[in-house]
Amino acid sequence: MTVQTVSPGVRRFIIIVDRFAIFISGHWLLLANVTLFVFIALPMLAPVLMEYGYTGPAQLIYTAYKLTCHQLAFRTYFFFGEQPVYTLEQLRATVLFDENDIFFWNNFLGNAQLGYKMAWCERDTAIYASLFLGGLFFGSVRSRVRPLDWRIYLALITPMALDGFTQLFGWRESDYLLRGITGALFGLGSVWLIYPYLEEAMRDVLAQTRAQLQRAKGKTIP
Repeated sequence: MTVQTVSPGVRRFIIIVDRFAIFISGHWLLLANVTLFVFIALPMLAPVLMEYGYTGPAQLIYTAYKLTCHQLAFRTYFFFGEQPVYTLEQLRATVLFDENDIFFWNNFLGNAQLGYKMAWCERDTAIYASLFLGGLFFGSVRSRVRPLDWRIYLALITPMALDGFTQLFGWRESDYLLRGITGALFGLGSVWLIYPYLEEAMRDVLAQTRAQLQRAKGKTIP
């Protein structure tokens, strides 16, 4: 085996990188759950900000989350209004809208009567909430659970695919309950499929990086 002597500066850099990799691989689940919590909290914060007059920060959230969701008002939960969800017919009967504006219901945020919508739709709410809750549960069984069989995963995500596909072409309109159930099946199935593989990969990275860190603390790199 060839042994290469490295400078103190390079050795310090290697040690910093190794310690960062050890932190990420050792706390990946915590980092994923915290990230998901923030990602979920912001769309819920947007209508709260609207209700209390902080429209500028709310608009920033709505704009940012348009990159992740269509934000159609008739497929989104509302806060502080007469009811938590509205059909398109109910909104049309209440709101003065522009029929020529194809993005009207995407951009409509709500009002004092109807309340203000979240920054993403009902299905996205179910997907990311189930990812977060599934991640919390995975933390208690992470060393004992095996990855979900891909055929079962396919069965779990098929209802969402069918529900979304038939809505996309206007063949039918789903409701908040069906969107929530199909989204939750997708989210929980994804955690069960992916997280065990991530846990195994991160354990390998953690062991290898710890070994490399011990070597890097010396003056040579094999």
